[in-house]
Amino acid sequence: MKKTFTINISGTIFHIEEDAYEVLQKYLINLKTHFGNTEEGKEILSDIEARIAEIFTEKSENDRNVVTLAWVEEVVETMGTPEDFAEEEGEEEPVSEESKRKRRLYRDPDHRVLGGVCGGLGAYFNMDFVVLRIIFAILFFVTFPAAMIAYVILWIAVPKAITTAQRLEMRGQEATVKNIEKSIKEEVKEVQESYKKFKESDSYSKGKKSVAGAGDVLFNVLKVILKIFVVIIGVILILSAFFGILGLISSLIIGQSFVEGWPLVWGPEIHMPNFLNHFVEPDTVTFGMIAIGFLIGIPMLAMLYIGTKLVFRYKSNNAAIGLSMIGLWLVALVSLIVVSASQVGNYKSRSSISNSEILSCDSCSTLYLQLDEDKFDDYVEMDWEIDNFKVVIMNGEEVMLGLPTFDIEKAGTDNFSLLIKKTSRGRTRENAQESTEQIVYNFDLEDSTLTFDPYFFIKEGGKWRDQEVDITLKVPEGKTVYLGDEMVRIIHDIENVSNTWDGDMVGKYWEMMPDGLTMRESSN
Repeated sequence: MKKTFTINISGTIFHIEEDAYEVLQKYLINLKTHFGNTEEGKEILSDIEARIAEIFTEKSENDRNVVTLAWVEEVVETMGTPEDFAEEEGEEEPVSEESKRKRRLYRDPDHRVLGGVCGGLGAYFNMDFVVLRIIFAILFFVTFPAAMIAYVILWIAVPKAITTAQRLEMRGQEATVKNIEKSIKEEVKEVQESYKKFKESDSYSKGKKSVAGAGDVLFNVLKVILKIFVVIIGVILILSAFFGILGLISSLIIGQSFVEGWPLVWGPEIHMPNFLNHFVEPDTVTFGMIAIGFLIGIPMLAMLYIGTKLVFRYKSNNAAIGLSMIGLWLVALVSLIVVSASQVGNYKSRSSISNSEILSCDSCSTLYLQLDEDKFDDYVEMDWEIDNFKVVIMNGEEVMLGLPTFDIEKAGTDNFSLLIKKTSRGRTRENAQESTEQIVYNFDLEDSTLTFDPYFFIKEGGKWRDQEVDITLKVPEGKTVYLGDEMVRIIHDIENVSNTWDGDMVGKYWEMMPDGLTMRESSN
């Protein structure tokens, strides 16, 4: 049994015997070498392969599906080889040899008005397709709608001649390699002549001049629009940079920008000197402000420079100024990084103070918890917030406020108790202890109502050192607490039996049971 291969010819899969494969491969390589790698040659080879696939398909329908050596030899004999049709240039075959093959009816796509039916019929009957169109037009008016129906049926039923081989069959010519090559070359020549005539025509010259003129007009219009757009961008840069520099200077010197909120203007909303005073030591504030001024001011000067160049279009090649500004900006950046790194040491150590207090409410079976009103709400609030901290201005003084956290745990005694833990950082443990002692937090117990302040604050002169206040209420087993709605602001992950989310715990009664805090319908 012979060895077989699977090949793909013009999109159709065939199984071919080994000896037939070798002959077919050699034949195709010979054709490829003859026609070369030009676009015209590739089209010829594509049509030849399509014709070979068509022959193999016809044979497969009547015989076995494996391509044999006899099939390949028959294809080579039918199609011909480059050696067979290598004739003198200009020599033509007799018409009788071209007409040996039986004609097949196709729709002609090269001579069509609608579907190419008349062109195909003209090629089949060897008639002028114009005459057939006239006959169809007359029949259309005489036999309406029979002629139209017949035309539509032919349009649907008759296939279109797509490949070169089908075009040759339509004219009764053998689909040999020579005829395929000749047909494609004639098509290419026809297209080239048509393009040449079009290029030499008056309409082409006029169209070319019109397109060139329209292109010049469009270019000039776009050029003017671009210039206007560049000027607008330049004006925006100039205004933004100018007022931004004014805002920066006023913010650094007097602590507030007088151009804040203007359109297209950079106006810092933070009072820079006062802002830094809450974080760094007083002796480094001035140095830091200078560094920040250069870091922000130099890019604004660059914006002002670019904006004036875009508007006034002057030339300036003084690279020394630009390099100096870049160097100065880098020095300011490095200086600010060094100063910031030195201040990071203020947060190196950590210290805490805990204060536990038994709540004098022996007869209380239920303790009502509520959050006091915000006493700082009516005071001016600074426009910055960090880690649940904010700053308000009260009686001309800036006060730092922090948000405490509240939790509930089971008590080891029969009394309610409150544990308040204050934590802070510092350069040393002693500094952290001093910062912790500057934290002030208040609460009030009246009868069975325990009221918490919504904020803790830092005494005058204190710095931000990541201060925290953690409040833990110890509830004896068998006793109940009621969480007021406002308590949601300070509640922090209270564990309970039902795993209820903190926001859903407010407005409810919670009893301390042996297995943990459990929700109750009422205080009874």
